[in-house]
Amino acid sequence: MKCLVTGPGGYIGGRLVPELLDAGYAVRCLARTPAHLRDHPWAGRVEVVRGDVRDADSLRPALREVDVAYYLVHSMTSGRDFEETDRLAARTFAAEARAAGVRRIVYLGGLTPAGIPDDELSTHLRSRAEVGRILLASGVPTTVLRAAVVVGSGSASFEMLRYLTERLPVMVTPSWVSTRVQPIAVRDVLRYLVGSARMPADVNRSFDIGGPDVLTYRQMMERYAQVARLPRRLILPVPMLTPGLSSHWIGLVTPVPAALARPLAESLRYEVVCAEHDIARHVPDPPGAPLPFDRALALALQRVRDAQVVTRWSSAALPGAPSDPLPTDPDWAGGSLYTDERERDVEAEPEALWRVIEGIGGQNGWYSFPLAWAVRGWLDRVVGGAGLRRGRRDAARLRVGDALDFWRVEEIERGSMLRLRAEMRLPGKAWLEMYAERDGDGRSRYRQRALFHPRGLAGQLYWWSVAPFHAVVFGGMARRIARTAEEGTGKAGEEAVERRR
Repeated sequence: MKCLVTGPGGYIGGRLVPELLDAGYAVRCLARTPAHLRDHPWAGRVEVVRGDVRDADSLRPALREVDVAYYLVHSMTSGRDFEETDRLAARTFAAEARAAGVRRIVYLGGLTPAGIPDDELSTHLRSRAEVGRILLASGVPTTVLRAAVVVGSGSASFEMLRYLTERLPVMVTPSWVSTRVQPIAVRDVLRYLVGSARMPADVNRSFDIGGPDVLTYRQMMERYAQVARLPRRLILPVPMLTPGLSSHWIGLVTPVPAALARPLAESLRYEVVCAEHDIARHVPDPPGAPLPFDRALALALQRVRDAQVVTRWSSAALPGAPSDPLPTDPDWAGGSLYTDERERDVEAEPEALWRVIEGIGGQNGWYSFPLAWAVRGWLDRVVGGAGLRRGRRDAARLRVGDALDFWRVEEIERGSMLRLRAEMRLPGKAWLEMYAERDGDGRSRYRQRALFHPRGLAGQLYWWSVAPFHAVVFGGMARRIARTAEEGTGKAGEEAVERRR
C-alpha cells in the first residue's frame, strides 16, 4: 500500500513517516519545500513531491496511485482568516482525493466538548471539527481521529506544561486549570494513525482517542512536578484571566508564542473527554496501552534529557515567514540588499570551528552581547514573533528546516556552511551565513555574512537604525566564535553526542 503524508515536516507528520515505513508501507510526502526534508533520517526511504493542499494542480500528481492519504495540516496561526483557509484546503484535498481514487483519508483533528454548539466553540476547535466534516463528506472513506492534549517530547502541549511547572513554583493561573481533559501519549496517537490505514471500506466516521486518565490541567501540573521530582507547586486560579490574557502569559513564560498559545488556551476552556473508545475495534490496544499520563510524561522527559527529541512543535515553519527567492540564488529578484561581512583567522582545525558553528543558539547563545540578543528576543515576543525561546531540537546537530530560536535553518553544507533565515518580525527578509573554511596556506578561517533585504521605507529605516550596533553584535560574534573554537570550549554539542552514545 502507498500512503501520502501531508505535513511531513510538522510535529506529528515527521514522526508518522518512519512509523509507516516500519509497518511496511510505501510513503510519499507532500511538502511545499522538499529540501526541508532532506536531512531527516528517513528521507532516503520516501518519495517527496512538491505541492500544497490548497493547490489542486500540485495535488493531482501527489495523489496518483495513493491508497491512504493522511491529512495533517492546519492553519491556526496564519491570521484571522485561518478558518476560511482551512475550509478551502480541506475541500480541495477532498475533491482531488476522490478524483484520484484514494481508498481512505485519515485526519487527526481535535476532541470537541459534548453538548456545545459549534458557534460557541473556539475558532480553533470549530475549524478542526469543520475540516473533519468536509473530509467525511468527501465520498472517500475517512477516519477522523479526535484528540485533546497530546503528550510527547517537543509537543506544544507538553512544552507549555513543562515550562509553566518548572519555572513557576507559585502560579496565578486562569480558571481553565480546573477543566477536565483526557490527554493522550504521542506514541498512542501514532499507533492509531498507522492502524487506521487498514480500516474496512465501510468505515467512515470519527473516533475519540485518549489515554486512560481524565485530569484537570491543575492535576497535570501537579503530576508533572511529581514525575520531574520538583517541589510541590502552589496554584492559584484567577477567573479574570481570559484566553487572550492567558495566551500572552503563556507566551512570556514558555517557548510557545502567543499566536499558538491562544488556540490551545481557548480549547482548554471546555471539558474534552472521550465519549467512546470504538477505535479499539479496528486498532486493538496492546497490553499497557494506551499509556497512562505519568508514563507518557516520564518518557517525554527522558527524551528531552537524552537530547533525542525527533520533532518539536516548532518543526513547522511560521506562517508569513520569509522564504525564496534567496539573495544567493542566480535568479534573485534584486532590489536593495544590505550586508555585513566579517572574517577571522582561527588557530583550530575547521572541524572544531564547525562544531561551534553548528552548536550556535539555544543554551549556547549567540556569542556576543547577550543583553542585546535578549532584548531583541523579548521585543519579538511582544509583537507576536517567535523570540529566542524556541531553542534547538538537538544540541549537537542541525538539519534543514530546524527552528533555531528566532531563525530557521535554510541550508547546511555539512562541515562548511550554515545559512539561517530570520523568522523574527522584521520589515524585510534577513539571513545569517556562517562558514568554516581552510585558506590556501592550510589555515582555518571563519567567515560570516548577515544579509537584509528591506521592505519599503520601514525596512530602510530599520537597517540604518541598527547598523551602528553591528560592530558590537556581529563583530563580537565573529571574535567569540573564533575564540571558542580555538579554546575548544564548545562542549554542549559534544556532551549531547556522548549522551546519545
